[in-house]
Amino acid sequence: MILDFHTHVMPPEMAAAPFWQGKCPMTIENVFEAAKIAGVDKTVISNPGHELRHQSADEQLKTVQMINRYLASLAEKHDNIYALATGQPYGGDKFLRELERAVKEDGCKGVIILSSLPGHYPDDDDALPFFELVTSLDIPVFMHPPSVGFGEERLDIYRLASSVGRPMDGALAISRLIVRGIFEKFPKLKLIGSHIGGGICDMIGRMDYAYNLQEEAYFLGSYEPMLIKHPPSHYLKMMYLESTCYWAPAARCALETVGVDHFIFGTDAPPLKVLKKQGVEMIKSLKLAPEDEAKVFAGNAKRLLKI
Repeated sequence: MILDFHTHVMPPEMAAAPFWQGKCPMTIENVFEAAKIAGVDKTVISNPGHELRHQSADEQLKTVQMINRYLASLAEKHDNIYALATGQPYGGDKFLRELERAVKEDGCKGVIILSSLPGHYPDDDDALPFFELVTSLDIPVFMHPPSVGFGEERLDIYRLASSVGRPMDGALAISRLIVRGIFEKFPKLKLIGSHIGGGICDMIGRMDYAYNLQEEAYFLGSYEPMLIKHPPSHYLKMMYLESTCYWAPAARCALETVGVDHFIFGTDAPPLKVLKKQGVEMIKSLKLAPEDEAKVFAGNAKRLLKI
């Protein structure tokens, strides 16, 4: 079985926005078409809510509610589709109640959040109630980068916002969650980093020496207050990483960093449905043992989603 953890679907009301010029690729029809071509059996659909960065709190809530109800309706209609709710970790009680409703009433299997919103990263104190809720619900949190993150003033050429900026924002968010002690506070948190964590596996060794060389590395800046008890790589291994990257050496690095039991297959297609087959072929190119390939393609996701 192959289960794709990473596809995006847009509610019709949002797909009709002028930006999409009448041809938004994030449709359930494209999900099914791409899955058929690539031999994918089951699919997790989600919508990270890129529009939230431009909206007021009231507008954000309406958007989240619209997405959650629409994706849940698709999951109810199709037995090979599972939905993640869209979350806003910083919005307070009304967003927490909406997430709880989407999980308990609509049957959403987890939640997707952006790795940042303007002025916010998930390690912020106002996101702590969100992590309390998701751990009490025992659902996975899929962290996805925003359309544009930090450094956007230099990312407006050659699609660098998508190819470079987005994954780097995800890596920054993961690094902050680690050093700010979120995994110490919530050791049962099931956090999945999209896009193989945005390159965090290339940087984790540097994070470890920044932690280990406390006195010797004084000139690098302060490491206070100390909020973790282990090197950062210890907490990265508590996470799950999703395979979207389309570069087998990077995928292998991520898999070896967190282990085969914490590596999850995804393609981020649609929107670009042509990448679906490429994502499947990349995992097969790793030439994993059959039992390990089965874990990556479906077993690990099924365990997290309780399906």
